[in-house]
Amino acid sequence: MRSILTVHAALLVLLLSGCAKQPVAMSPQSSAPSPSGMPSAVSPSSQPAFSQSTPPPEANQPVVGRSDSGSARPAIREFVENAALRDIYFEFDKYDLRPGDTKVLDVNAGWLKANPGHQMLIEGHADERGTDAYNLALGERRAQAAMNYLVAQGIRATRISIVSYGKERPVCNEHNEACWARNRRDHFLTKAQ
Repeated sequence: MRSILTVHAALLVLLLSGCAKQPVAMSPQSSAPSPSGMPSAVSPSSQPAFSQSTPPPEANQPVVGRSDSGSARPAIREFVENAALRDIYFEFDKYDLRPGDTKVLDVNAGWLKANPGHQMLIEGHADERGTDAYNLALGERRAQAAMNYLVAQGIRATRISIVSYGKERPVCNEHNEACWARNRRDHFLTKAQ
């Protein structure tokens, strides 16, 4: 009798350990822990923590946003540069919109209103400091902040996609504050619908 229970218990353990877990997608509002050894510039009470059930994004893989309805957005490669749209920049370890950047976003929102047949992709970027997972999450929060502002200006959320590249696509490769400041940005691309 005891050996039968032992065999059943062993089979149950093997069965449960072999079951694959479903990955949990990151929500646009999710946040990552601070990079090791770096103080967080955002207070813990105002920054939601990563859910323990939410795995960090894979290194070197962009985090792509989805619409509120859950439908997939257009392919990233379909979006192109648009000289009428300007980038916005962020302070170290922050995703707050600065007053000067809201003026840039107002111009970008005006372009979208004047061109209703276009969609926008907002790329969130970070500087090289911090882990890959942290910078991907920070880039996503930056892109989401710009998207939220544009939606508040009357742009439909279904016209905007977001993606985070973290630190993977720098515009400057020097290792100094001036260069890092240029890399902490949101970049805007468009495509005709």
